[in-house]
Amino acid sequence: MLSALSFSHFLNDMTQSTILAIYPLLKANFALSFTQIGVISLVYQITASLMQPLVGRYTDQHPLPYSLSFGMGATLLGLLVLAFAPSFAVLLLAAVIIGTGSAIFHPEASRIARFASGGRHGLAQSIFQVGGNAGSAAGPLIAAWLVIPYGQRSIAWIALAALVGITLLWRVGTWYKHRQSGAVRTPKNKPAAQQSTLPRKVVARSIVVLLVLIFSKYFYLASLTSYYTFYLISRFHTSLQAAQMHLFVFLLAVAAGTLLGGPIGDRIGRKRVIWGSILGAAPFTLALPHVDLAWTTACTVVIGFVIASAFSAILVFAQELMPGKVGTVSGLFFGFAFGMGGLGAAVLGAVADARGIEFVYAICAYLPLLGVLTWLLPDERRVTASR
Repeated sequence: MLSALSFSHFLNDMTQSTILAIYPLLKANFALSFTQIGVISLVYQITASLMQPLVGRYTDQHPLPYSLSFGMGATLLGLLVLAFAPSFAVLLLAAVIIGTGSAIFHPEASRIARFASGGRHGLAQSIFQVGGNAGSAAGPLIAAWLVIPYGQRSIAWIALAALVGITLLWRVGTWYKHRQSGAVRTPKNKPAAQQSTLPRKVVARSIVVLLVLIFSKYFYLASLTSYYTFYLISRFHTSLQAAQMHLFVFLLAVAAGTLLGGPIGDRIGRKRVIWGSILGAAPFTLALPHVDLAWTTACTVVIGFVIASAFSAILVFAQELMPGKVGTVSGLFFGFAFGMGGLGAAVLGAVADARGIEFVYAICAYLPLLGVLTWLLPDERRVTASR
């Protein structure tokens, strides 16, 4: 079941990452500014950001196993609108539809991953997350091989992947529905209501700290996912397809970091992983604006691997702070991550228009230093004992 969820996440994020991967094509086709590119990301990410906590909270009380298929259906529709969009306004409409699909998919899929974890929550979240990261990494390859050579309308072919996802997620939903029905029929299998014994102030402070760390992670990642190709073309004069291959390598490193972050957190503690993954990226983000192309590639690989290892640890840490609210916590953190990614893309696009794309990486280099706030998190043994 975890493999099915991970592959579905791969298909979902692969189709959605097409938006990011074809930004240079859209910029040329519609004569867009960097600010308008950022607005596309903002609309997509904010739609997902605002809806995910609401979806997660609702499904905590009313699980909707088949909602995953409907979420993927929205993604399919958004891809078709994107493929035939005649104007910037319709591009924004496509971004809203795809963002809606993402908002429906992630909270419930994360809940089912935890349900199927067998108690190894960090590993389960990593398996689920790595599918999404691998899908995001595949987006630039699809753009380079399919969309760039054949144009915007070739995006419609990618909708076939969403169709496969709909079919697979319907079966996942059926499995989850039957398991839930069995738990209801057998009261002894029904989990008891859970409540954290940590003081509310400690829980609230910890959630705020974790959200700040998500901000630093996703605001920085927005600079690479949205503008890395432009940076390579501007500074090193690479071709568009070569720049997309560099983006693929970076996103592949993100996928590898995501896969390892969860099980490492299960073994050595999530707080240690959070420490290392945020602060550990700082030396490389600070060096990135000052090195040549080869070292730029090396730095971005390390940055992607190290920073990505944080999310599973942060998410499971938050779920343990608020036991019994898996959907709410998942929706909040996925939504906030999407929101920060979108806000980062919009803000950094405006900065790139005003000061140049290279200036973006000079100022973003300091974001991982916010990792020092990890010391404000409670000892992990207190969090575990409170469940």
